[in-house]
Amino acid sequence: MKLSISLRDGWDRLSMYLPVALMALLALGTYWLVRNAPSLITPEAARPVQHDPDYFMQDFSVKTFDATGKLKSEIQGDQARHYPDTDTLEIDKARIRSLDAQGNVTLSTANRALSNADGSEVQLFGNAIVVRESIKDASGRVLPRLELRSEFLHAYSNVERIRTHLPVVMTRGNDRFTGDRMDYDNLDRILQLDGRVRGLVTGSAGAAR
Repeated sequence: MKLSISLRDGWDRLSMYLPVALMALLALGTYWLVRNAPSLITPEAARPVQHDPDYFMQDFSVKTFDATGKLKSEIQGDQARHYPDTDTLEIDKARIRSLDAQGNVTLSTANRALSNADGSEVQLFGNAIVVRESIKDASGRVLPRLELRSEFLHAYSNVERIRTHLPVVMTRGNDRFTGDRMDYDNLDRILQLDGRVRGLVTGSAGAAR
């Protein structure tokens, strides 16, 4: 009788502390799982875009065409570097041939050039020269040879416009103009020269300044 009472008391005490023991084991198991679980992969911080070339070309020629397959421009050079962040082509000893809608050719050369993807916008650096030979316009009138010289020329072939913020020399036939800055619109035949502007027009009463 005493033995059964003693066993019952022991079982009652065990039943009282069993939930506590189980909770302690559960807590230890959770702690072990947390300590041994693989850590989450932290995403890498976005790398800043680098202005580095992704390919090079040597003694090359690149041609672009319009939607109908007609040649729009041809770019040649000693060496070129393509920059993917700006999708531009930097060219050493650049030689560029551009054609307008009528097929008239404009030639551009420079020590260095920077062209956008389709060649519609080109910046010429160092001994920059743009030449359009004598042509006839839609009415049959002959337009004299045109030449532009500067240390920097920014050409937009689609709109036939050339700008520069540096001194420039423009020769049109036998006429010659100079200025500190220039904006030339070939479509509208408008020339804007700023700064110290000088002009020599042949066949007139004298030189115009």
